[in-house]
Amino acid sequence: MNSTIELLAPRYDIAWYPWAVQYFFMIALSYASLWLAAPALVLGKTRWLATARLALLACITTTLVAPVALLADLHQPLRFWHFYAYANSTSWMSIGSLILPLYVVSVLALSWLAWRPALQANREATGLSGLVARLASFGSGRTPKWLVAAVGLAALVLSTGIMLYTGAEIAVVKARPLWNTLWLPPMLIATGFISAAGLILVLNRLSGVKDEATNRCMLKTLLVSGGVAAFIAIGWLLNGLLADSGSVAAALASVRYSSAWRNTALWGAIAGVVLFAAVIWALTRPAGEQAGLMAWAWLIGLFALHMGWMFRWVVLMDVQTVARHSAGFHHYGIPAGSSGLLGIVGTFGLWLAAVLIIDLFVPWRQAQQGGSATSSTFPDNAQSSANPAIQGAPRHG
Repeated sequence: MNSTIELLAPRYDIAWYPWAVQYFFMIALSYASLWLAAPALVLGKTRWLATARLALLACITTTLVAPVALLADLHQPLRFWHFYAYANSTSWMSIGSLILPLYVVSVLALSWLAWRPALQANREATGLSGLVARLASFGSGRTPKWLVAAVGLAALVLSTGIMLYTGAEIAVVKARPLWNTLWLPPMLIATGFISAAGLILVLNRLSGVKDEATNRCMLKTLLVSGGVAAFIAIGWLLNGLLADSGSVAAALASVRYSSAWRNTALWGAIAGVVLFAAVIWALTRPAGEQAGLMAWAWLIGLFALHMGWMFRWVVLMDVQTVARHSAGFHHYGIPAGSSGLLGIVGTFGLWLAAVLIIDLFVPWRQAQQGGSATSSTFPDNAQSSANPAIQGAPRHG
């Protein structure tokens, strides 16, 4: 007599929506951009100022938008105060709820200090931009350079806390072998720097600054961060292939027979090699060719942004489709509403609005490491006088 045994396993809805992807992407852009602005704002490297201005613009705009995406992903945003009323020192999310507000305040303070001399120089301007400059500059006193450096250093320290908690809150989830690995946090940081360098390349073109030195510097940053990411990816893979047990081996076993995951891994490898090759090719061209090539560096930047975002989508969304209580995979389709496509587009739209508002009312192209109103009106390096485009597009208002 034949008998049939039927196994039933419940299918649980995903816990994190695309809002989580947006948060992890934006916050990575924020802390990586902050570190790329640090040489000028913290260490006083004047040759880095053109890059630091773009990096600071990227940093503050993504810093403002990231918490919005995080609140949306809480499902019940108005209950965020529970993190503080019922704090849990063993929860990385609870720890992050303490670090994130401090980090946001430190970035806002650093941006205001860096922009204050330029705002003071713009106090006599007519129209709304002049009014904003008079209100936001808070007097005509000098901004001490040591204060800019001190606040910048505090922001950098807090940013390391952001790096740690955003990686750890995923890696500690033992129910998901694809998450539960020490390789994941450094990979999130490395791809964050890839994305931040790409964003600065894009802003350098779209803002009208078009600083060639910034393009070369960010391409070198892409080269280094891409190399680090490749090293981590190879180590991650070998750890899973050579180990008989452990989270990485279990992770590979869970997706071994999935064609979709094989295609994803293949696309990631090809994309990484293409990006790496494009950067090397651009940096090794003769000097006569580089000037023309640098005008198209923003396309490499877009591709770098795509890589950073897609990595987070795979980690945060695709991993949740792997069944935990049965074999196989669950299907996930991106809904059109606020928890899906509309939320993704809306987050990028909010970021773009932040960029446009700052560009309208803040003379960020003249940002300095402190000083007075007069110190923000003259070129900060030899390239400024040689290349008028470094001064950026005409002011609005």
